[in-house]
Amino acid sequence: MARSLLCRAVGVFQLSRTQTPLAGTRSYSQTDPEPLTVRQQNSGIRRIILNNPKKRNALSLSMLESLRENILTDVDSDDLRVIVISAKGPVFSSGHDLKELTSAQGREYHTKVFHTCAEVMTLIQDIPVPVIAMVNGVATAAGCQLVASCDVAVVTEKSTFATPGVNVGLFCSTPAVAIGRAVPRKVAMEMLFTGTPISAHDALLHGLVSKVVPEERLEEETMAIAQRVCQASRPVVALGKATFQRQMAQGRDAAYATASKVMVDNLALRDGQEGIRAFIEKRKPVWSNKAEKAHD
Repeated sequence: MARSLLCRAVGVFQLSRTQTPLAGTRSYSQTDPEPLTVRQQNSGIRRIILNNPKKRNALSLSMLESLRENILTDVDSDDLRVIVISAKGPVFSSGHDLKELTSAQGREYHTKVFHTCAEVMTLIQDIPVPVIAMVNGVATAAGCQLVASCDVAVVTEKSTFATPGVNVGLFCSTPAVAIGRAVPRKVAMEMLFTGTPISAHDALLHGLVSKVVPEERLEEETMAIAQRVCQASRPVVALGKATFQRQMAQGRDAAYATASKVMVDNLALRDGQEGIRAFIEKRKPVWSNKAEKAHD
């Protein structure tokens, strides 16, 4: 699945400036502008940092393209186990850049902005590794959509979340897709109709985020989750993530049929059998991290 996503997206990439230049691209000098996103990777954990605090990390078309590239680069590599998305500055993301949404830009440009945004949000859910949002500050509109799209979200007590588009004449219809699947319908509707921010603790109560921690523990708590993911088998996690997304869109009986089949497929994986043997033998499993079968 990830390879097909990569192939589809490559044709529309505009190369972004990331911390580690891709093979074949030039290095950027100190006179070049700050990169919109920064990509770092170590021990299976990829950090993607939104790096435009002066513009409140707005999800401009360039920012979205940069984020998309950072997500897709080497996404099938066994060395990649989890992605953490965070931001520099007091605002995680203020959503779309409204200066790009004026009549001067035109309908074709507007269509490209929202198409690219939808692609990024669905990529987060479709790629084979978990994606964690690490939020310390404000996330509004498409920024809130980004948090809702991630598999896990760890936030601080100072974080707030809102969909205030209605107040500037642009109802948050696309953010509502992700938010409406994360929180109860009436909570989503109140957020969308009023634009009123909700606190981190209300976001936790309603299921928008996974955990609320003190600011000084945000990095520690987020990295602890990421490191736990890295301890599991990559193909097992990938299979589980894909199945969860699929069955959540199905009715109960179809979901059980889907999940039951995948459990059997999981058992056929070499790592599935290794995990069971390790449990029986009371030892730590040694994962191959390859999607290879132990039996048909």
